[in-house]
Amino acid sequence: MDALTAFVIIAAVFAVGDFVACKTKAICSMIFVSGLVFLVGFWYFIPKTLFADSQLIQVGILSIPILLVYMGTLMKLKDLKDEWKTVLIAFGAVVAVGISMLFVASPIIGKQFAVAGAGPISGGVVATFMVNEVATAKGLDEVAVFATLLLVLQTFVGLPIASICLAKEGKKLHSQFKAGEVLMADPSKDGAEPDKPTWKIFPATPKQLQTPFILIMKTALIGLLAFKAAALTGGVVNKYILCLVFGMLFYETGFLEHKIMDKANATGFLLFPLMVIIFLNLPKATPDMVAKLITPIVIAFAVSVVGIAIFTFVLGKFCKYSWNLSLAIGVTCMFGFPGTFIVAQEVCQAVSDTPEEKEFLLSRLLPKMLVAGFTTVTIASVVLAGVLVKYI
Repeated sequence: MDALTAFVIIAAVFAVGDFVACKTKAICSMIFVSGLVFLVGFWYFIPKTLFADSQLIQVGILSIPILLVYMGTLMKLKDLKDEWKTVLIAFGAVVAVGISMLFVASPIIGKQFAVAGAGPISGGVVATFMVNEVATAKGLDEVAVFATLLLVLQTFVGLPIASICLAKEGKKLHSQFKAGEVLMADPSKDGAEPDKPTWKIFPATPKQLQTPFILIMKTALIGLLAFKAAALTGGVVNKYILCLVFGMLFYETGFLEHKIMDKANATGFLLFPLMVIIFLNLPKATPDMVAKLITPIVIAFAVSVVGIAIFTFVLGKFCKYSWNLSLAIGVTCMFGFPGTFIVAQEVCQAVSDTPEEKEFLLSRLLPKMLVAGFTTVTIASVVLAGVLVKYI
């Protein structure tokens, strides 16, 4: 198959995934729909060489450091500091997944599956890529497929739990607000200014020079520096973790702009080849292999959810958050943004009776969900995956 035809077929599958996700309000995520189409397609009507024919594999690999640096520019450290309780619970949930998979699931489904599953369940696309990269290099096709299927299915586990928990928390806050027991958040309490460096070390790039090519060059340069720094440590620190850390550092010091790839109009094109990398092992997934993996997948999700529930209960008590709110924060690791935004919006709309009540509920729930999703998917899961991949 020629490269352009393969590219169009892949784009069509992703478009179908986006369409269904939009119509179902992200209940059926783009990743789930696209993954299912590819999985069944490779069994019956899509050539197994589709991804190789598209010539996107190397582009996808090159997009990873750039994407991770970009992720470091999405939120300022001050925003995380202001929501430190949320960050603590979110980190605790990711730790819970790691511990649950290693010590509870491992004796049941095997160490390789348990280690490989912790990254995808606790995070998203990047964590899954890190797992797949190592598993594929070692010839562990079944492990790589297992990780990919966890990523494809996790939204159906995390979103319903978050929705139920937020609805209960929303109803409680709604009653308290109507009774005058709690008031609207102070609008004067603003977060950090995203375009203002915390430590101004580098001069700002003039607006007229913030062109796509210059912004992409700056981002890629920081990714390269992170890779070089990781090499100097002899691989002790994972190169992808350093990409994220360097992105945050150079954003806070003024070298990188807030949401730099969005400003370069390049985010979507970065994600496109990355999704190809995530689904790269699906052509190897035979019906018999998938049937064999169903039990480990169910066990992995069950063990992880119980672990998250226990950890968030304890941390919620410490932070004086209700268990409903804590559990909703914890399971954001299974869906991330935009699911965190959508589920908060829908719950607040459903629970409130007036625009004022909806605004109040959003002020209490939305920031926590956004920070939680950023913490779990962007930071904590990348760190966890970077540590655990050495043991696959």
